[in-house]
Amino acid sequence: MRRLDPRSTLVLVIDVQERLAPAMPEARVADLLRGVGILLEGARLLGAPVLATEQYPKGLGATLPAVAERLDAVGATRIEKMDFSACDVPAFADALTAIQPAAVVVVGMETHVCVLQTVRDLRARGLEVHVPIDAVASRRDDHRAAGLALCERAGAFATTCETIAFDWLARAGSDPFKALSKLIR
Repeated sequence: MRRLDPRSTLVLVIDVQERLAPAMPEARVADLLRGVGILLEGARLLGAPVLATEQYPKGLGATLPAVAERLDAVGATRIEKMDFSACDVPAFADALTAIQPAAVVVVGMETHVCVLQTVRDLRARGLEVHVPIDAVASRRDDHRAAGLALCERAGAFATTCETIAFDWLARAGSDPFKALSKLIR
């Protein structure tokens, strides 16, 4: 496993939406929002590309405002989808081709459905995939655990947002380190 370079690591935010979030355990959503905040601020400070998806926004609503604000701050493209795997959406496939990441960090909802299917398809394309356990959620914790296990079986690395942030930073003392350290505390 090599160090993650933020400039070649895509952060992919899957379906963190207004009508989906209330169905998740409250503590998991809080963890997810914290983790996504760390990663998106790291992306902003260190130049990582970011994409986001919204599953059937007419039914599940828009991206949660706290996440949408951070997505806007990094200039992330949001892609509407009906497919569970983002890789099946032509607009996503085109964006992925344009970015050409070496690695993808996948966060969002639900771990055992859209996150898993996207992770599996990204791995099938030969990409290195990291799934932070503190930034994914499902309605049930056993479904989340099953989704994480299946992501690992597909070849993804289960990790944490803090691990990714410090891997991107590589050393202490810089202004980005100081900014991210405040979010991590």
